[in-house]
Amino acid sequence: MAHRQREISISEFFLKNRHLLGFDTPAKALVTAVREAVDNALDACKEAGILPEITVEVSDRYGKSKVIVEDNGPGIVEDQIARIFGKLLYGSKFHKLSQSRGQQGMGISAAGMYGQLTMGKPLHIVSRVKGDKLASEMYVSIDTGKNRPDIHKKKQLRWDRPHGTRVAMEMEGHHQTGPHSVETYLKQTAIANPHLAITYQNPKGEVIRFNRSTNTLPKRPFEIKPHPYGIELGRLIQMLNNTNSRTLLGFLVDEFSCVGKKTALSIIALARKHSDRELSERSHPKHIAHAQATALHKAIQTTRVLAPRTDCIVPIGEDQLLTGLRKELAADFFTVVTRPPAAYRGNPFQVEIALAYARPGGGDVEVDAGGHMRKRATRDEPASEHLIAQKDEPVRLLRFANRVPLLYQQAGCAIAKAVIQTNWRGYGLHQPKGSLPIAPMAILVHVASVWVPYTSESKEAIEPYPEILKEIKLGLQQCARGLAQYLRRETHLHEEYDRRVYIEKYLPQIGIALQEILTLSDEERDLTIKKLDDTLHRSRTKRGAPHDAERFEDQP
Repeated sequence: MAHRQREISISEFFLKNRHLLGFDTPAKALVTAVREAVDNALDACKEAGILPEITVEVSDRYGKSKVIVEDNGPGIVEDQIARIFGKLLYGSKFHKLSQSRGQQGMGISAAGMYGQLTMGKPLHIVSRVKGDKLASEMYVSIDTGKNRPDIHKKKQLRWDRPHGTRVAMEMEGHHQTGPHSVETYLKQTAIANPHLAITYQNPKGEVIRFNRSTNTLPKRPFEIKPHPYGIELGRLIQMLNNTNSRTLLGFLVDEFSCVGKKTALSIIALARKHSDRELSERSHPKHIAHAQATALHKAIQTTRVLAPRTDCIVPIGEDQLLTGLRKELAADFFTVVTRPPAAYRGNPFQVEIALAYARPGGGDVEVDAGGHMRKRATRDEPASEHLIAQKDEPVRLLRFANRVPLLYQQAGCAIAKAVIQTNWRGYGLHQPKGSLPIAPMAILVHVASVWVPYTSESKEAIEPYPEILKEIKLGLQQCARGLAQYLRRETHLHEEYDRRVYIEKYLPQIGIALQEILTLSDEERDLTIKKLDDTLHRSRTKRGAPHDAERFEDQP
């Protein structure tokens, strides 16, 4: 058997396990391919400080789909095109501790590999860097046995776009509508990225435009060094062997964030007590033995270190998130909460929560500028609305990680678990045991982090770390309190409106009856008033009118 043993290429592995990357069904593969291309375009525009303008075109015929994504980003230099699109685990974000959509460097290349597997066609890329006279055109596939790009054809051509990238891929796919569709993904992307403009052409040839609601780009996150609390023993030993620092003190200060000279000396002093060999601030990092590294790791975990820096993450922001929700969702009540930054395993993260509640049509009441109550106008809700639940359905859950919508694997996601574990009954909503609440509402949860703990390589769900669950729950409870106040206010308005309608309905009859009563004798008048009072009371009880309404007194 020895001669049959050989190294397995990463491309070959994922070729046989494509479901791990989100390409397990044709319908899901189509959405995943669009997502990876759009995410790459957004990250490129963010790095270059360009307001993103993205065009997405999808065609679907007899199970054969074609996806074209074009952006106005900075473009890609010709030498890098083949590596970016034709090699798995190749990218600039894996070792960078700052918020970004991509993390692993294999999203768009995996989409190309899927198209290559199902249709036998390479990726077609056109890219132009600003200042270049011509654009670079290239057809690229992956040599899966060696995980390296295979260039079929390349040339220079004229392109009317001054800078940007165009990617076209053919694959086995299936276009569908509903909550797991390309349209839903793009709509949620527009909500989380209000500075983005998207033009989408679906397989029917219909063009849908998602306009930007702001011309302000999000702040660029800063790159940080690892926080000592997030370092495991094996990683610490590797860092000690690879550092350029010549002293242990310099290693701790230079290689970690939030560690100053005073904190480093405290760590070294504590590690010295647990080590059988001498450790000092002048010890050479590469000469530290395993036992000393173990003592150093224990000392790091027990020494008080400042919380991780948070300028490496950029949340959407309450104002921007509210603007995006109002632009894309037809709802009556919105509330947004941004939690303070927190950390898991030394990685900073921040949670944002938003609720969009749409009162069931036909019974809404509002107070106009003059203080008068009236029926609220019916909302013009599009028939294709999938982001807000109907009256008797579970709420729609919109999950985001670093501004990217998560459409699949909801049950195993930390966001869904936190929503289910929240007691929504205490805020006026119906909630079956172990399920999402029942309400015409959408719940949006966004987790921003330098390293999102996805449950799989397909980046579809977030691992339910206790720290993340806690922050999501606290944000949900804060939003739910605002929703409960709104529901109580709406209930009060409805009761007041019903009370006024009831009085206005019977007021003319009461006036006529009073005129007749004045012409009666005292005995007849008392008997008539008593009958009228009893009639009104029975009617009020039957119609559910307020029980605390004043009864008519027996006097003229």
